[in-house]
Amino acid sequence: MADRILISIPVLQGMKLRLSHLLLAIGVSLTAGGCAAPDPQSLAQNDPWEKTNRAVFNFDVQIDHAVATPVAKFYRSAVPEPARDGIHNALDNLNAPVVLANDVLQGDGDKASQTFGRFMINSTVGLGGLIDVAAKVGMPGHLNDFGITLGHAGAAEGSYLVLPFLGPKPPRDLVGEGVDIGFDPLTYVTWNNSTLYMIVRGGLGVLDSRATNIDAVESIERSSIDFYATTRSLYRQNRAAQINGGKADNSDLPNF
Repeated sequence: MADRILISIPVLQGMKLRLSHLLLAIGVSLTAGGCAAPDPQSLAQNDPWEKTNRAVFNFDVQIDHAVATPVAKFYRSAVPEPARDGIHNALDNLNAPVVLANDVLQGDGDKASQTFGRFMINSTVGLGGLIDVAAKVGMPGHLNDFGITLGHAGAAEGSYLVLPFLGPKPPRDLVGEGVDIGFDPLTYVTWNNSTLYMIVRGGLGVLDSRATNIDAVESIERSSIDFYATTRSLYRQNRAAQINGGKADNSDLPNF
């Protein structure tokens, strides 16, 4: 019985692990942000901490160029596309409870039913989500998170904020990400090497996102006179479209 999954207070290690990087990044950025003096142009862009945000953004871009992009390119070249698709599908399936919780909170019964149906079909017939069988039978997936839920409820975005390693995370989305961690059932479950699983899952999520968006990001960076300002605009437009029920062209914009 040693391998049986137990649910108890001590097993919150996974949640603490996932929250720790958020808290560290918040502390670093807000401490630095307190020294930044906003100018009228920054305020007009809802970006009073623009000077600090730009410094953090440049740091994130350097890390991306030095580490994330080379690893993602190797992953894309070394792993066959069907295998990459399977990993992407499985990650989406693992996130289905978070999407479902937000569908319910937003009072969208149709989307909630579809999300639940997709999860059941893909978890069984789809071999744990590796194959998106639900999409093949006319049940496409959709994105949802608590940041969108807050937006639906009328919560303001807050001042634009860029965090180390996390990219754009205005207060509404930052709070939303923390709540979504709480919506994930696996946050509260432990088993042998469960902490390692959470680390691998998180790493695969970043790798999958970055590999998917290599071409789009490089195109945006090459064509942008001001890469920071372009990213800020695309991010805010995308989030506004998601909250308003639309679909932005830049929906795959990754976290830099």
